[in-house]
Amino acid sequence: MLAVMVFGQASTTVVVATPAFLIPYFTQERGMSLAGAGLLAGMPNLGLVLALFLWGALADRVGERRVLIIGLSLSVLAVALSMLAGDGFWLGAAFVLGGAMTACINNTSGRLITGWFPVGRRGFVMGIRQTCQPLGMAVAAVAVPPIAAGAGVVAALGFGGILLLVSLIACVCAVVDSPSSAVAGAAGAAGAAGAAGESRPESNPYRGSATLVRIHAVSMLLVVPQFALSTFGLVWFTVGFGWSALAAGALVAVSQFAGAAGRIAVGLWSDRVRSRLRPLLQVAVIGVVVLVLAAVFGWAGWAVPAAVAYVIASCVSVADNGLAFTAVAETAGRGWAGRALGIQNTGQFLAAAAVGPVVGGLITLVGVPTALALIALAPAAAIPLVPREGRRARESKAPVGAR
Repeated sequence: MLAVMVFGQASTTVVVATPAFLIPYFTQERGMSLAGAGLLAGMPNLGLVLALFLWGALADRVGERRVLIIGLSLSVLAVALSMLAGDGFWLGAAFVLGGAMTACINNTSGRLITGWFPVGRRGFVMGIRQTCQPLGMAVAAVAVPPIAAGAGVVAALGFGGILLLVSLIACVCAVVDSPSSAVAGAAGAAGAAGAAGESRPESNPYRGSATLVRIHAVSMLLVVPQFALSTFGLVWFTVGFGWSALAAGALVAVSQFAGAAGRIAVGLWSDRVRSRLRPLLQVAVIGVVVLVLAAVFGWAGWAVPAAVAYVIASCVSVADNGLAFTAVAETAGRGWAGRALGIQNTGQFLAAAAVGPVVGGLITLVGVPTALALIALAPAAAIPLVPREGRRARESKAPVGAR
């Protein structure tokens, strides 16, 4: 289940990321303006935001297998339509549709994995699952531009479609709905509610408790430095320190792979301490420190220390994803996991969408180092919002499915 979901999530990431890597070809071969090509590249993310909750709700109702097979089949169809689209409008519509259909796996993969793995291993396996985004981005960065240069835009779009088709076949052959009693409650694993056990599948976990809302808010705040660093890291070191594009690009790539490894390590750490929320709190605190350090090194003009701080900050900024994702699934319980993860992902995507223009304008006004110092306010604001666990939650060792 884990292997199929990792491949599937990485494949959908390639599809969503492909238009961004085709911007030069849209402007040069199809005569689009840079603004128009950039808008087109953002269409898959628009589709994702619109559909995440709906796919999660469907997974809660009919199970993971059906959602994955239906969603990935429609994703392949959407990619085929994008390959046939003739002008910018229809291409954009196909990208929105593709993003909406690939959203089927974002919540469902987390629901499936948390269902099949026991509570003591979920942090580790969800950390592995969370490597899908950087892996998919890396594959798209390496494969899409050369394919477009050699065989054209249509072939580059088709590359993602082939990956989706392989993922669909793997799901048909391997995916089985997770056991009905597999997802343990928040208090037993996330430690958020202060008591062991599982929420009843039919009960609304948002009623009578602010735990899930607080986790959603924390994740939205912590996604700000993640996307700010990945989006403007290249600009900082090329313009601010005079590095070559190759050297700065290599630094950003290293930070991405370090972040992927960090997600796994933090997930394993959460299993060892039997908590998602305590590590989440510590990640937020460390995030403030490393962002301020990066800003100080930037003000001082120390390129190498700034590069080291940048890599560490990038790694820390993505470490919370798996923790929060697992905590949401465990807190919501099986009956609400899909919807809760849909809300979680939607909030993060909306926050990420605002990072580009807001942080870009901030950098224009005050420069990168000062912008980093101000961005540190986001994880600082997240610290008091992280739900605190009670003593009973920390001591709980309730088995999967325990009531």
